[in-house]
Amino acid sequence: MRLFAAVLPPEDVTDELGAEVAQLKKLPGADALRWTGRPGWHFTLAFYGEVDEDLVPELSARLERAARRSAPFELALRGGGQFGHGRALWAGAAGEVAALRLLADRAEAAARKAGLDMGEHRRYKAHLTLARSRDAVDARPYVEALDAFAGRTWTVGELVLVRSNLPRSGVPGEQPRYEAVARWALGGAG
Repeated sequence: MRLFAAVLPPEDVTDELGAEVAQLKKLPGADALRWTGRPGWHFTLAFYGEVDEDLVPELSARLERAARRSAPFELALRGGGQFGHGRALWAGAAGEVAALRLLADRAEAAARKAGLDMGEHRRYKAHLTLARSRDAVDARPYVEALDAFAGRTWTVGELVLVRSNLPRSGVPGEQPRYEAVARWALGGAG
């Protein structure tokens, strides 16, 4: 199964972001971007790719340990940016970003210890993908519009293991479906 570890913003936070994205979609050229769907909005901590089902129990045990070792922390959606000359447009994070980065490092380490090949370690960059493009796009108008965006702060209280089900229909614009496989409270609470 295709898996990743993530932090999922609460619904009221995605409501705020949804209102901002609705404004972004009114900008010239917005129809050339493939906008992500609200059910898929998340902060990926570590992407595992295709994971053999035999490794999932060990990965889960190690992620549970990582969650227990991480205290809940405050986060907000703020600003945005782009990767790859407009190939990905994203919303950023503010608040205890160092705690988010530490949780990402622990989620990656959990996978390595469970026997997953994680490739070369890259420094974590907190981002929530809003849109993608196959071609280079001038994303400046979108990034400038996102500069003023500041969502409300919430307490991140769990680490989530998510399964990504890729579209199989071949229908243009179809989104992957995401399903939470397991959730662990941070700090061992709840």
